Amino acid sequence: MYGDIQIFAGTASPDLTRQIASYLNVPICEQHVQHFPNDNLWVRLNSSVRGQDVYIVQTTSRPIHRNLMELLITLQTLRLDSAGRVTAVVPYFSYARSDKKDKPRTPITARLIADMIEIAGADRYMTIDLHAGQIQGFFSIPGDVLSAFYILTEHLEKMLPQMHSPVVLTVDLGFAKKGRNFASDLDVPIAFVEKRRGGKKDKAEALSLIGNVRGCDVIIVDDEVDTAGSVVQAAILAKEHGARNLYLVFVHPVFSIPAVERLASLPLTKIITTDTIPITPENFAKLQHNLEICSVAPLLGEVILRAHEGRSVGAIFDE
Repeated sequence: MYGDIQIFAGTASPDLTRQIASYLNVPICEQHVQHFPNDNLWVRLNSSVRGQDVYIVQTTSRPIHRNLMELLITLQTLRLDSAGRVTAVVPYFSYARSDKKDKPRTPITARLIADMIEIAGADRYMTIDLHAGQIQGFFSIPGDVLSAFYILTEHLEKMLPQMHSPVVLTVDLGFAKKGRNFASDLDVPIAFVEKRRGGKKDKAEALSLIGNVRGCDVIIVDDEVDTAGSVVQAAILAKEHGARNLYLVFVHPVFSIPAVERLASLPLTKIITTDTIPITPENFAKLQHNLEICSVAPLLGEVILRAHEGRSVGAIFDE
């Protein structure tokens, strides 16, 4: 139906795109992105994509609005150049926490972002571990919402023989379902941190730990680490309840201030994450003694290949 695979790298995801292109054994198509003094962006493709099957890889991490606008402008550029099919590959989907009206007179920004991606020219989208599953319903175009926990599970399975009575610990009850699936895949018990927002407090506080972690190696799991406040609370509670070694596992290294400093101060044996968001050299240097990064490039590369050839994506996960 379409021509060859054409991969474009957004300025927020150059390393990840190179790995995806290497997996597919295709070159990265060149484009020129100019940032003007007035903060306007301008994109020009260096070659035609008429009739081709095009994939633009751009994560929407910090600086969010610059990266998001670059994605939208590139999508429109590809559409105006008569691409056969355009797929937005967004490893990290920003504004995913704004998925409902939980207070009066507030927006549903995740829906707005989905509409913008579609209107800009995307025929399909790909993303990894949305914070809320219902965001899939905000898109009218087809897409592939993937999970990096399959990759993290495979990585942890190799480490389990060296662990003592491992237990998965979720940082709150909101992540209980995904945490339970993660623990089931590893075939280990699970525990939960109960958090509650009391009185006029703006932030929820960890109150208790549901489950047994005494004398166990604890695997703290979450979908992303932003400021690391929840991770700190979970780690403190786990230690207070007699946990041995602490392992932190999550997909998206958002790392807002002061996340890296908080993680560096915790007694974590390993920090295991992915490359959906590039980690700055400064932050990597602070955590490199126990940081391990599992690449999502093979996953995205295989899904791109299957989408191009019209084959099942679910078959990758035996679904």
